[in-house]
Amino acid sequence: MAYQLYRNTTLGNSLQESLDELIQVTLVGSLNTYRFCDNVWTFVLNDVEFREVTDLVKVDKVKIVACDGKSESTQNKNDK
Repeated sequence: MAYQLYRNTTLGNSLQESLDELIQVTLVGSLNTYRFCDNVWTFVLNDVEFREVTDLVKVDKVKIVACDGKSESTQNKNDK
């Protein structure tokens, strides 16, 4: 899939490091919509608060798109 193209590049590694740091953030909000299509989850949340130890950020709306990091060939081998 196209979203895997950047994974082993400098950009991909930088994004992964940033995401690893963000894992320590707590996210609280109201779920507006969600969907699962073609192995991709999409969530839309309203009135969201991002909390870290000393910081709090409030936003009106957040869209989260999550997909499986495994390649299709790996998934197909596991399915057999």
